Amino acid sequence: MASSPSLTGRAAVVVGGSRGVGLAVAELLAAHGAGVVVNGRDAQAVTEAAQRIPNAHGVAGSPADPETADALIDTCVREFGRIDILINCAGTAEPVGSSILTITSGQFRELIDAHLTTTFETCRAAAPRMVAQGGGAIVNTSSFAFLGDYGGTGYPAGKGGVNGLTLAIAAELKEHGVRANVVCPGARTRLSTGPDYEAHIADLNRRGLLDEVSMQGALDAAPPEYVAPTYAYLVSDLAKDVTGQIFIAAGGFVGRFDRPTPPILAYRDHHDSPPWSITEISELAGGGQAGR
Repeated sequence: MASSPSLTGRAAVVVGGSRGVGLAVAELLAAHGAGVVVNGRDAQAVTEAAQRIPNAHGVAGSPADPETADALIDTCVREFGRIDILINCAGTAEPVGSSILTITSGQFRELIDAHLTTTFETCRAAAPRMVAQGGGAIVNTSSFAFLGDYGGTGYPAGKGGVNGLTLAIAAELKEHGVRANVVCPGARTRLSTGPDYEAHIADLNRRGLLDEVSMQGALDAAPPEYVAPTYAYLVSDLAKDVTGQIFIAAGGFVGRFDRPTPPILAYRDHHDSPPWSITEISELAGGGQAGR
């Protein structure tokens, strides 16, 4: 049986670490010996989180701003001498009732900033430091929503972007000893509680986007403490060979998405064959019957 990981001497930045999943992750990292820098946009929440976590420092602000992202990493290096761990847990909910039919351009950009731009900026700031010191671990947060089953626009687009960005970082930095993975958490937080959220989930079920099992799971999610161990595992030495993976952590359920590989519908050599006709493509694709 694998031993419990020690993170003593490791230095971590947890974006979105002042509440919800991020706070649970920051507390667990500290419990295993790591020094932690916690971040959030609410300065009071950041101060309170830093006070309750041993060996923690707080930096408030939105890391979608490059200066804030740089300040987070600089603070970690200044306080602990290095940056071993970067975990992105920040996020914001889609506006109530939002869809491609109703969302504004400004709302969409805000959602992309909160999820994808924040992830990019912090990874951009941390990666050169990790490479220079010979290693590090990045864990970014996505969501089942990237599949589209939960509706919306900016939220699933941002989370899908986080997946692609993380896989690219993992491939690019593997030779430098820097690992990058994704967690899609399912937990009860302030973003997944309340009458508006419950009405939204019920409406998705009514419209056929969510089945009964998924709806009940969304309405009865476990506390954040149930998903935090997956993040801690991925930044520990127990996962030293794990990179470029998308994990699921939802209450008692832990899983992993298979890497997408396209099935070949047909092949012809373009050197001695004409392009496929539209009719042939329709026949190969099942006449529009393919899909979920």
